[in-house]
Amino acid sequence: MLIRQDFLPNKWDKVDLDNVVDFLDSQRKPITQKDRVQGKYPYYGANGQQDSINDYIFDEPLVLLAEDGGHFGNPEKTIAYQIEGKCWVNNHAHVLRPKNNIDIRYLCRYLERFDVVPFITGSTRGKLTKSAASKIPVPLPPIAEQRRIAAILDKADGIRRKRQEAIRLTEELGRSLFLDMFGDPVTNPKGWEVNNLGNVGNLERGKSKHRPRNDPSLLGGKYPLIQTGDVANCKSIIQKYSQTYSEKGLAQSRLWKAGTLCITIAANIAETGILSFDACFPDSIVGFSPSAKMNTNFVQGWFYFFQPILEASAPQSAQKNINLAILRDLKIIVPPVEKQEHFSKIIENLRKQSEKLEAHLKESENLFNSLLQRAFRGEL
Repeated sequence: MLIRQDFLPNKWDKVDLDNVVDFLDSQRKPITQKDRVQGKYPYYGANGQQDSINDYIFDEPLVLLAEDGGHFGNPEKTIAYQIEGKCWVNNHAHVLRPKNNIDIRYLCRYLERFDVVPFITGSTRGKLTKSAASKIPVPLPPIAEQRRIAAILDKADGIRRKRQEAIRLTEELGRSLFLDMFGDPVTNPKGWEVNNLGNVGNLERGKSKHRPRNDPSLLGGKYPLIQTGDVANCKSIIQKYSQTYSEKGLAQSRLWKAGTLCITIAANIAETGILSFDACFPDSIVGFSPSAKMNTNFVQGWFYFFQPILEASAPQSAQKNINLAILRDLKIIVPPVEKQEHFSKIIENLRKQSEKLEAHLKESENLFNSLLQRAFRGEL
């Protein structure tokens, strides 16, 4: 969620940002990538650390607030973060040194999700100028209250981050399991049988014959329509969609069965997702149905290791893309199907654990957002 200035409480005094911080922007120095010398000091920009270099210009606790290139107006992203120690900051982030009347953690928690859209100038690339940033209103309770609020938010955020990390580790466990059972599928150190992907299953492009593809008469029915973004963002299983086809839309497409492995071949290259329901998809997605000697979860695990290779080698015109022939000719290892199915059962159990962790993460995010809203309304 975002903290809007019209939600701020009347119980506390409100002051402009430049009354609680010193702007150290004049000390910033951008360095182009080609001119950076690698070293041990963090090089910071609008959204975090961008590099490490061999020199520093700051060495104290500070708050960095995005000037341009920040996630302005996005409730899921932050626009400020705290740093300390020797570092370098470029000219895309305001450098704020808190004065004695404000706690640095309170300041950072407030600014990181403050809705600065009303303060932004520029239409193509929004910019939060120093003069505009200096006028951001800051509620100023007593310093002890600031620290109490910051401690509550830090604790709630810590719970949220631990659950995010647990989900990440669960995903990493699946990849580690693949390597342990089958070895690196690129170098094939265990000497498994190798075959073309097109020989161990059926690969077919999706269909969307009608032009224009966004003809309103094609949309709005009961048949799910999967797009490349749905596949790229699904975390292995496709469980939601944002568009549907009508009967007319279905007639110029095809309905793929649940369990089909979807593979993107345009924009997002070789991202995969397994359908959890029958659905249509356009020709920017390929559907894979395995033969009797292959398991879908195994093939998806194998794609994780080949996706970066295909992404890097994909030809690019207006957008990156690969074709069906490239997929069919990919060399895939073919371990015994019993071993693949054993891997699949473990993956299914890991997915169940991930689903539980995702539910817990949602709870902790709701708690954090509720506390954030109450904190700066003076209701904690």
